Amino acid sequence: MLSGKTVILVVEDHSIIRMCAVELIKEAGFEALEARCADEAISILESRMDVKLVFTDVEMPGTMDGLKLAHYIRNRWPPIKILAASGRTIIHENQFPEGARFFAKPYEDRSIVAAIIDLLGVPNICAASGFVEDEEGAG
Repeated sequence: MLSGKTVILVVEDHSIIRMCAVELIKEAGFEALEARCADEAISILESRMDVKLVFTDVEMPGTMDGLKLAHYIRNRWPPIKILAASGRTIIHENQFPEGARFFAKPYEDRSIVAAIIDLLGVPNICAASGFVEDEEGAG
């Protein structure tokens, strides 16, 4: 179903972490889709043309990890923005495709939402939800 909201795909093999990320994205005003692995993410991307950003874990079971998935997405769907996170592996952003962002877990929700807004170029979308502070920092 199309909601008219910007669509973000969350790729995470741990169900609790995936549910938290999906909830964070929904609370920030976006539509969230979810996948448990790279293969499932690719299947979703092949079936939907409206995904604007993929938020992926780095370490995942399956045919490819989040780093390989990021490169695959960049080569096949260049306009899709990429945000990655890992709790075990610290990866320099230069190992990801150009323009991708990396966060070490645990990450702050505000940092993730701010990165999504910056990558998508949609300022102030989350101001009403309290995720983005106003210029005076009053929140």
